[in-house]
Amino acid sequence: MTASTYQRSERAHLDPFDALSGDVPPRDQRDLMAHPFFSLSKSRRIAPIHYKAGDIELQVYAVAEHGMATIWDADVLIWAASQILAAQDRGLPTSRFFRFTPYQLLNAIGRTTGARSYFLIKGALTRLQSTVIRTTIRQGEHWRRQQFSWINEWEELATRSGRVEGMEFVLPEWLYQGIIDRCLVLAIDPDYFALTGGIERWLYRIARKHAGRQTGGWRFELRHLHAKSGSLARYSDFAIDIRAIARRQPLPGYSLTMEHRSGRSELIHIRPVEKLCVTSRDIRTSGASGIRTSGANLSVLQAQEPPLRLWSTERNRTRKDSKEESKSYYLEARSGDNPSISGPSGRRNGR
Repeated sequence: MTASTYQRSERAHLDPFDALSGDVPPRDQRDLMAHPFFSLSKSRRIAPIHYKAGDIELQVYAVAEHGMATIWDADVLIWAASQILAAQDRGLPTSRFFRFTPYQLLNAIGRTTGARSYFLIKGALTRLQSTVIRTTIRQGEHWRRQQFSWINEWEELATRSGRVEGMEFVLPEWLYQGIIDRCLVLAIDPDYFALTGGIERWLYRIARKHAGRQTGGWRFELRHLHAKSGSLARYSDFAIDIRAIARRQPLPGYSLTMEHRSGRSELIHIRPVEKLCVTSRDIRTSGASGIRTSGANLSVLQAQEPPLRLWSTERNRTRKDSKEESKSYYLEARSGDNPSISGPSGRRNGR
């Protein structure tokens, strides 16, 4: 990268944050847990996500060359949030500009550290940068829409033999502000990273966000849950996947029970079990009480140019859950948040 290019980079104006060594408790950003920002399939998804729930709107766009960022790619963002909050806990300054070694990242998110894993991380960073999000979340009463990518830019330092020795990336301001506001972050179980299915991972984040530590847990109508996922799978296939997950009980810290009501939509009841991740008092739980369901006005559908390819001139310091993602998806519901039922029964299922 030329000197003039570097001067145009955000990194020229940000203080670098060197990733912390050692174990860092994993923490996730609540907005990313609650809304359909990511593809749940490892198959390349090009179809956009258009989602509306009450006053919240979001669109996610991908480019054909790379596809949409997946829920496995989101591990990078979870790691970044965890690093920022751990640094704050230690009284250290933080920044959107990260410097780290691939080993630090891969080890923290439970991945192997072989050559293939390094290659996959670069693919994840590329998708995170090329995926574009437009949303009204946290934009106030005037319905402003903010557009950003999950990573503004990234760069690697590699030897002539191809060995990657260091990496850098810059987070968008929207995400960074959602992390340093500790009310918008939740601790998650480290066993989350061992979940191999996209729907399993997404369902855990939904459980952690909505059921939290509430004794009664949280109920969702399956049709509402389908809309909330942004999945391109047919509702019937999605419901089969959810029932299979409930039979296997793979979610750390939560039990799942399917409930059937005569003449009404099928529900899933998510309840915390005794072993739930420990959090500091500054990191919040979902904050609701009683048995609730998410219910929301729903409307669920990605593009942008190829990502920047950045090459450093100086040394840096220091797993089938939905059908192949090939069509656009759109769901719309007609009612608002319901404190006792997650999504009205009878909501139409669209694609």
